[in-house]
Amino acid sequence: MYGGLNVYVLYQYDHLEFPGVVPRTFIGALLVSVLASPIILVMSFLHLPKTHGLIAVRLALGCITLSTLRFFRAQVRYKFGSQVEAFFVILTAFQFHLLFYCTRPLPNILALGIVNLAYGFWLKGDFYAALNCLIFSAVVFRCDMVLLLCPLGLVLLLTKSISLWKALKCCIGMVLLSVGLTVLVDSIMWKKLVWPEFEVLWFNSVLNRSSEWGVFYVSAEKFALRHLGSDQRKLGALLDRRVLPFVIPVFTFVLLYSKLPHKELRFIISSVPIFNLSAAVAASRILGCTAVTFMASYENYPSGYALKYLHQIGEFSFPLPKLNEYCCHTSKDIARGHLASNTEEQWVHIDPYSAMNGISRFCENDFPWRYSKEESIPLKEYQNRNFTYLINEHLLVEGYKCLFSMDGFSRVRPQLRFPPFLLVGTQ
Repeated sequence: MYGGLNVYVLYQYDHLEFPGVVPRTFIGALLVSVLASPIILVMSFLHLPKTHGLIAVRLALGCITLSTLRFFRAQVRYKFGSQVEAFFVILTAFQFHLLFYCTRPLPNILALGIVNLAYGFWLKGDFYAALNCLIFSAVVFRCDMVLLLCPLGLVLLLTKSISLWKALKCCIGMVLLSVGLTVLVDSIMWKKLVWPEFEVLWFNSVLNRSSEWGVFYVSAEKFALRHLGSDQRKLGALLDRRVLPFVIPVFTFVLLYSKLPHKELRFIISSVPIFNLSAAVAASRILGCTAVTFMASYENYPSGYALKYLHQIGEFSFPLPKLNEYCCHTSKDIARGHLASNTEEQWVHIDPYSAMNGISRFCENDFPWRYSKEESIPLKEYQNRNFTYLINEHLLVEGYKCLFSMDGFSRVRPQLRFPPFLLVGTQ
């Protein structure tokens, strides 16, 4: 025992066994855990499923993100008036991606909350506080926030909103404080001396290895304009000159980021509030199909539904002739296996593809269920292992038989009856 806590608690997490490509900070996770822990304790006392804990954690993160967005919204009202604020709220509420991402436990989203505070201080005129927020975000959560910090700082210097000497004194202190905090916390969690975002910067920028995880070949201008260059956003910057100084640094951030080979929307999600502000100034019409995108996202986690259905089968199972279970999802999730007695341990192997498409530790059940995420197992080797079930991307595995399949979302197909659209699964 140490300080009343079991020292082996750290070993109950799987980040040391599955560290990922680069280490990430635990500071945001600790904050979210503190906020969600009372609800988790109540759920544990009531013996509720672990999936309820996932909902509690994501709600806690969502509340943090939305509270920072609320601060930004208040500054929008103060600077641009209540009508622009109303349009900003409507745009944000009816957009799918921002609200979807705000509850996802990703470093980008933790950084988004800090960036929202920076935007709020920026509108408020507290420029040094805005710079400090971006520095903390870049040092602790996402090093790529430097691409936003530099254009913003340059605009503030050119407009004489800040002095260079005072900015250096203020920002250097925040850098040292942020580095000390992240090194202290993350060195304990990772059991080695580490500054996570420095390793990320080294991996992505110096070694230039981010493209190993996917490449999107498109020019910077097309990428920026495709995601953020709608007529309403451009019109907002033209109709109100006050918007232009806010849009230019953020648009530059997107433009610089789009030069990287590896692109994802979450990388530039922190630019959305400012572009929504530009659109709100123009009082644009709301566009989009929120219902369709919500339904699409609901159907886009096939392996998670496969594991859930597998648990339901196991609860009502009885001894049958031996027949292993297999779940695949290249284009669909297929479950294969035998239903053993509830008194026996039922081992489920989850391959990496399934783990990335809806399965997390929150989806796991207690005894008799046991889970393995061992990687790099040859297909012919599965039949020699003691796995009761497999959740796997491959259609055929020797020694295993299909029990059920789960379709994933592929596209939307219009039709001439109600409902006017149909979600089509992968084939």
